[in-house]
Amino acid sequence: MNKHAASPPPTRGSTSAAAMLVALATAFALSQAFRTVGAMMATPLTQHFGLTPQALGTWAGTFHFTFGIMQLAMGVSIDHFGVRRTVLTAFPLAIAGAALCTVAPGFGALLLGQALIGVGCAPAFLACTVFIARHFDAARFTAMSGLVMSLAGMGILFTGTPLALLIEAASWRAGYAALTAFAVLSWIVIFWRVHEPARTAVAPEEPAPERQSLRQAVRDLLPLFAMPHTLGLLCFACVSYAAFITLRGLWLGPVLHDRHGLSLVASGNVALVMTVAGMASPMLFGRLDPGGARRTRWMMRCAFAGAAMFAAMALTQSRAIDIGLPIVYGMLSGYSVLLYAYTKNAYPAAVTGRAMALLNMAMFLGVSLMQWTTGVAASWAVAQGSEPFRAVFLTVSGMLAAGTLAFLLLPRARERARPTSADL
Repeated sequence: MNKHAASPPPTRGSTSAAAMLVALATAFALSQAFRTVGAMMATPLTQHFGLTPQALGTWAGTFHFTFGIMQLAMGVSIDHFGVRRTVLTAFPLAIAGAALCTVAPGFGALLLGQALIGVGCAPAFLACTVFIARHFDAARFTAMSGLVMSLAGMGILFTGTPLALLIEAASWRAGYAALTAFAVLSWIVIFWRVHEPARTAVAPEEPAPERQSLRQAVRDLLPLFAMPHTLGLLCFACVSYAAFITLRGLWLGPVLHDRHGLSLVASGNVALVMTVAGMASPMLFGRLDPGGARRTRWMMRCAFAGAAMFAAMALTQSRAIDIGLPIVYGMLSGYSVLLYAYTKNAYPAAVTGRAMALLNMAMFLGVSLMQWTTGVAASWAVAQGSEPFRAVFLTVSGMLAAGTLAFLLLPRARERARPTSADL
């Protein structure tokens, strides 16, 4: 017996596949942590480097910009080389970036570290969604995606009260040092535990399929842009997740500290509660996903409700509203998991990886754009002698409403009923 023969692939949804998915989710959890450190680090970084609101928005948006522009390349890499090789190759850049941020002597080094972290984390969630699509039954896709998003919420959980306590006890550099150590552990777990099941073998009498070049794979992305429903999807993707991360990952701490005088730890407690709500939300939406036309109606209604919440935070300047509505919005934010199910059904199975990469690219470039735009709006408001957070939240509200309206009015994919086990 050949000891080196490949082990048989696990059955779809097997315990082995689930364990590998959990290992991959650790990288996604670190990605979630890196993209939300701003809520607790914004104030100490502003004090240490003398940052303007616009510079703060640029710092937060740099991670999402490099993360977003790498999504298409990561999708091609996953389709071409597989989930395991892609993640293990890219994630060391996140480790290097976090280490650089830990010792950053100036704002330029901090930006470079953020850029490296964004590239290194780029395949994290995409790898999970493609792994689910390949190795779990179609009827479980939304539920498993929601479960992964909820598990990865542990990363956001760390950037609430725990990170605030660590910063107060030591410094913001200690926060980056802790994230660097966690990232190293995640890479080790993935290297040790993830061995992606082999794809279906070709029969001996059949010729092996021609290995697609990277250039050809990139050219294959063009048909996605030619489909009429892609534009509306991209408009909605650019704002739906961006609104949550712009609040939780950047402005929540500053608004509570500067507008209402809460301490860093008290602000961290609010962020912690919002995170717990946000962790449960994707799993709940994944379980309740109605499929078909009802799914898209749920998505749009939740987004419009979010736009109204941001408008309320902008116009009232109430302490109770600024504490309560972020928690409510955390409970609502899981509707973005429905967008992955919508995308999976909207494109052919052969380009699942690239379609998900296109979605992720739009989502995270949208986060970068929204964080940078809100930083510009806040700086403009300060220059005009106005309250900066009113400008921030009105900007988020307007962008969220505009993207959702575009999704409503532009062509959408043919809406199919949710698959059941009986259909498989």
